[in-house]
Amino acid sequence: MTRTGKVGVGFIGAGMISEQYLTNLTAFPDIEVVRIGDIDTARAAASAEKWGVPASGDGSSVLEDPDVEIVVNLTLPATHVEVSTAALRAGKHVWSEKPIGVDRASAAELVALADSLGLKLGIAPDTVLGPGWQTAKRAIESGAIGTPLTAVTSMQWQGPDVFHPNASFLYAKGAGPLFDIGPYYFTALVHLLGPIDSVVATGSKSRETRSLVVGPRAGESFPVEVPTHVSVLTSFEQGGDAQSLLSFDTPLFRHGVFEVNGTEGTIVLPDPNTFGGGHPIRIARPLTADASFPFSQEFDVLLDEEPTVGRGLGVLDMARAIRGGGSHIATGEVGYHVLDAMVAVEESIERRSFVEVESTVAPIGALPEDFDPFAATLEAVSV
Repeated sequence: MTRTGKVGVGFIGAGMISEQYLTNLTAFPDIEVVRIGDIDTARAAASAEKWGVPASGDGSSVLEDPDVEIVVNLTLPATHVEVSTAALRAGKHVWSEKPIGVDRASAAELVALADSLGLKLGIAPDTVLGPGWQTAKRAIESGAIGTPLTAVTSMQWQGPDVFHPNASFLYAKGAGPLFDIGPYYFTALVHLLGPIDSVVATGSKSRETRSLVVGPRAGESFPVEVPTHVSVLTSFEQGGDAQSLLSFDTPLFRHGVFEVNGTEGTIVLPDPNTFGGGHPIRIARPLTADASFPFSQEFDVLLDEEPTVGRGLGVLDMARAIRGGGSHIATGEVGYHVLDAMVAVEESIERRSFVEVESTVAPIGALPEDFDPFAATLEAVSV
């Protein structure tokens, strides 16, 4: 029997990030969150009660629930592939938090498995589906800044151990600034400038151990397993390059530097870890011949409004594609290409040389301009 109406969603993982997803997915008319699962079943039950979700349990209960069509995988990075694989084998479509995995081989097998089973695999971040980033994507594709040439991005601060009660996993293999925050920046670069051809990078870490600052385990030390300060030069298949800084080692807090320079202007974008808020999306035009120092730069403002959506937009896009028979945007192939590029960055740091990125992706589409997450588009039909 062909399913119609709302798409049933189940969560595996009820940690901090689940709150952001649940805020939105319980508000979208085309989605019905039917179960929350977690290794800590008491935490899953508390989350289900808070958000009005009818059922909870462990992860297996989500996979066994016939009303769950999409599994939202919010487990730790090291278990992303394992959990996503189990969900696919249970006949569920999968939306996974970033990264898709922590190594190329298992992530590639996951993408191939989804394809062989005819199931959809989506990979965060879905921030690039927010109104700000979609506005910027359309502007660049329409020639608003001429031919894109270069990009500059930066994310720097002292690290998540200052606020996260269990930050040790963010300094383990598969995390650090490269794998934890890098997916936002590299995914946005791929959406705007196309697939990555090669990278060269340097990396370091300020200390071998850190200590938790907040929570019941405050003061507890943990090892730092990955570089915590990474500088990357990225070259793209279609031409152009980008310079990126990703750091957990600087007292200066500066997130969301993201600029794309073209032959006819520079587009200034918001933090790719947001859905388009924070500051206007604007274009700086070249100075005129009569400009004098100190220069006063004028901007064309493309969008100046706070987004009304957040995490979960990619799940909604996937749900509508499931019912409509089309493709969603934040695909497993894009998630794998971003992982491939980030692993190449790791290899470049170790080798001190350029590393080619073997994978590629087809051109990535944009959401329809009239895409409304709060519209009910999936009506139930009697069959």
